[in-house]
Amino acid sequence: MLKAILWDVDGTLAETEHDGHLVAFNRAFEGLAIPWRWSESRYGELLAVAGGRERLLYDLQSQPLAPADAVQRAALVERVHRLKNEYYAAIVAAGALALRAGVAQLFADCAAAGVSMGIATTTSATNVAALLGAHLGSSWRSHFSAVVCAEQAPLKKPDPQVYLRALQALGLAADEALAIEDSPAGIAAARAAGIAVVVARSFYFSDIDLSAALSAGPSLGSARGWRPMSGAASDDRIALSDLVRWHRARPATP
Repeated sequence: MLKAILWDVDGTLAETEHDGHLVAFNRAFEGLAIPWRWSESRYGELLAVAGGRERLLYDLQSQPLAPADAVQRAALVERVHRLKNEYYAAIVAAGALALRAGVAQLFADCAAAGVSMGIATTTSATNVAALLGAHLGSSWRSHFSAVVCAEQAPLKKPDPQVYLRALQALGLAADEALAIEDSPAGIAAARAAGIAVVVARSFYFSDIDLSAALSAGPSLGSARGWRPMSGAASDDRIALSDLVRWHRARPATP
């Protein structure tokens, strides 16, 4: 029986990578007079590295003007990342990061049906609070029975730590939950925790291996393009009833 929906954040709740983090990183580079910028395609490549700080450290290896000293590099990364998070919060506060289509409606479905929701992300609690506070108000945490972020689960996806800790916080077994994800690392993390996954493909992960997902489609806001198909008409959204049906039909765990 499905008792909880576990939400990833970046790319799943909103197009935060393309419309938020990338923009904020480049503003931080400019604000600190750092002479490089990340293109849309370069940032897509860097998403193979989990975590903002980790992406910065990785990219510094290819930047000829980066400090050679490891201590100086680490200090630069901290300065950039701190300012980037400030810019990200400002972008969210300005209303530039809408929830993806269908997300708010699924929130409402779960509330009406008494199905718990949790957040399972390895982004920072500050960034999660900025996004959800902007859309759900200062009491946003009351919508979720568990909120597990990078501070509680420092091992990045595809490690299953964040999902295992979310299950623990909810007091549920893996087969009582369903994850909503957008990325290969997220899918792998949920599956490693024994949790079935539904994938709403995002800007940077529109063409990925979906063989481990129960179902996948381009948007929760429309049933068009989902495989397997939902029970809704093609112009309707993905509803909680679709998630329940997919979860019920999931393959038996060996």
